[in-house]
Amino acid sequence: MRKASVTVLVLALGVFGIITTEMGMVGVLPQVSAELDVAPSTAGWLVGVFALVIAVSGPFTTLLASGIDRKKVLATAIAVFAVSNAVYALTTQYEVMLAFRIVPALFHPVFFAVALATAARLVPAEDATRATTTVFGGVTVGFAFGVPLTSYLAEHVSLASAFWFGALVNLLAFIGMLLFVPPMPVSQRVSYGAQLKVLKRLRLWLTIASVVLVFAAMFSVYGYFAEYLGQVTHMDGTWVSAMLMAFGVVMVLGNFVFGELLRRDLIRTAVGYPVLCLLVYVLLYTVGPLFAPMVVAVLVWGAMHSGGLVVSQSWLGRDASDAPEFGNSLFISFSNLGITVGTAVGGWVLSAYGARQLTWVGTGFAVAALLVTALRLSLDRAGVRQAPSVAFGEQMHGEVRT
Repeated sequence: MRKASVTVLVLALGVFGIITTEMGMVGVLPQVSAELDVAPSTAGWLVGVFALVIAVSGPFTTLLASGIDRKKVLATAIAVFAVSNAVYALTTQYEVMLAFRIVPALFHPVFFAVALATAARLVPAEDATRATTTVFGGVTVGFAFGVPLTSYLAEHVSLASAFWFGALVNLLAFIGMLLFVPPMPVSQRVSYGAQLKVLKRLRLWLTIASVVLVFAAMFSVYGYFAEYLGQVTHMDGTWVSAMLMAFGVVMVLGNFVFGELLRRDLIRTAVGYPVLCLLVYVLLYTVGPLFAPMVVAVLVWGAMHSGGLVVSQSWLGRDASDAPEFGNSLFISFSNLGITVGTAVGGWVLSAYGARQLTWVGTGFAVAALLVTALRLSLDRAGVRQAPSVAFGEQMHGEVRT
């Protein structure tokens, strides 16, 4: 049991390294633009292409890797991220850096899908949800510390040092996987057809739609965090940086709170999350111009924001429990689609109507997510009921161990 706990922590470290690599680029784009002598809009493709590749390729790359020993898949994926960061640190060519943003993006959804399923299978059924929540903790810790530290190193030391930091984290995760992740050959592989069969379910597509809308609700506002605090609350850069750090720290705590709520009642937590989004965005709109209340509201916002990740993954996994890794890849792909939709709509509203109206964009997406979730549950009431009290991690635990 203790070794399984160490393995779960190693998987969380890998997730931390991947998030630091993926999102850390956001904070160093000005330095990349200057050092590689490209326009800021061109440098921005280093972020956009990464997300696009994940959204398009996730389910397919996960299917292709479904017959390979899970330890080899995890170690190979994290090694690619370590090498890519080293390339970022050494190259002076934009085209090379762009190519090594595409390559790890192909492995990103595979690692997440396998890591989440592996964490659930390594522990007793009653601890499966807690294990997957711990792995997701790597995401929130990445946002809280990995991304700000990457930005700090680029600003105060050098751009190369920021990327060497990412390489080091991923290298440590790679070594941890070699040492602590047991060999896991796939003895009873689920066929491609059986995995793809889940896509025939109307329930699953409604759940996917709700995941897209939840992420759109989250990132239509969070994507413009600095603009909102700067233009509406009139915080300077120092305060915005402090609020971003506080937001990330609270996300870490909120992640585990939502994990416990999911363990107790998945359905009520999934239904309640869009409602919570709505209430928090009304709060942000109300206190936005007020400095001190907004400081408190940012902490509430961060706690709420963290739940979207683990709640959506568990909710989608409920309808793909017979193909858990493929279901996880669908979550990664469609959550990225939601981020793209949310930031696009939020950006349009920001330009046309100003930063304060962003909260209404998030509210609108949250209401839409609630309606789609309610429609999804109505299918259960009308037809065959699924077990409502079993979290996704526990469902994965019941699958054949690999």
